[in-house]
Amino acid sequence: MSSSRDFAAKGTFAPPASAAGVTSPEEDERFMAEALAVGRTGLGRTWPNPSVGAVVVQHGAQGPQVIGAAATAPAGRPHAEPQALAQAGEAAAGSTLYVTLEPCSHHGRTPPCADAVIAAGVRRVVVAVEDPDQRVKGRGIARLRAAGIWVSAGVGAEAALSDHAGHIRRVTEGRPHVLLKLALSADGKAGLAGPRPAVITGAEARVRSHMMRAHMDAILVGIGTVKADDPMLTCRLEGCEARSPVRLVLDSALELPLDSALVRTACDVPVWVIGAEDADAGREAALAELGIEVLRVPRGRGGRLYLPAVVKLLGMLGITRLMVEGGPAVASAFLADGLVDELALFSSPVVLGADAVDAFAGRPPHHLLSPVGFAEVERTDLGADQLVRLWRR
Repeated sequence: MSSSRDFAAKGTFAPPASAAGVTSPEEDERFMAEALAVGRTGLGRTWPNPSVGAVVVQHGAQGPQVIGAAATAPAGRPHAEPQALAQAGEAAAGSTLYVTLEPCSHHGRTPPCADAVIAAGVRRVVVAVEDPDQRVKGRGIARLRAAGIWVSAGVGAEAALSDHAGHIRRVTEGRPHVLLKLALSADGKAGLAGPRPAVITGAEARVRSHMMRAHMDAILVGIGTVKADDPMLTCRLEGCEARSPVRLVLDSALELPLDSALVRTACDVPVWVIGAEDADAGREAALAELGIEVLRVPRGRGGRLYLPAVVKLLGMLGITRLMVEGGPAVASAFLADGLVDELALFSSPVVLGADAVDAFAGRPPHHLLSPVGFAEVERTDLGADQLVRLWRR
């Protein structure tokens, strides 16, 4: 399986300082960091397109100044580069453009961004990573160089590969980047037995979890979680309510309760229910009448929905970043099928007791903190709780 880490733009083609107005690698890193920060503001809002950040910098008597900055617009267009260049206006001539993903070179629903860069008279372009999309894949950089623009590639690549992991995985593997989020009690439990909700983490951890939701295209749970917790699955941070992701339910028999919070709010935030191919057509009609989108996939082993087909279907529908927030059964299934790319494990001092539900059946809690094939990228205290984030190598 390909890793998103394979797609950093190779090499650097940098001009002398006198030609491009850039005096140090540190300056490039600083302005690329600004472009990355701008690009992150659109995460979860631009699918099926990536959320690219672009910053236009002009060098004058007062030193380098940002004269334009933009992220890809919601729904994926217009792209970041033409928006940032429009802000800069005529002052873009002779400037340096910092962009987190290679400018596109093909005609889609918008003209090629590479052409906009050339037309603006930009002197130098600094690109974080090459776009592995077969319609681009180095052609954007080649077009810029052919027009006499100096191009530096690979600046800020590690951060950009993380930010664009969803886009990269979708165009190379046909599926979204999958983040598995799970809250664990001190005794290795993930919930209470039966249809009873359990509060495991505190306020700071919940804020971080909702921030993650705001940066996702879609969030997924199993029907068991819906029946036990009746969740909303929205982003409830102040000012971020409009950034709730598409809400997905794995529900092979289409048993989603018609009076559930998800159904009641389906007209406000989309709800997609993923059922089996043989699920009752009457249940589908009842859900569809209430504004629920019903998708169907084959069953796999044990009669469960075949998860590789689920993620492939989501990729076809344009989802690039998927957060799995279901219970132990769903979490175990995604891990067992090798579909988890990133783990966010919130550990709490709360004790749920021996009759609570184990985080993963037959798997000791300490294995969750260092699963095989994953590397730790963050460990943060959040009040009394702790977040450990891991990425698949």
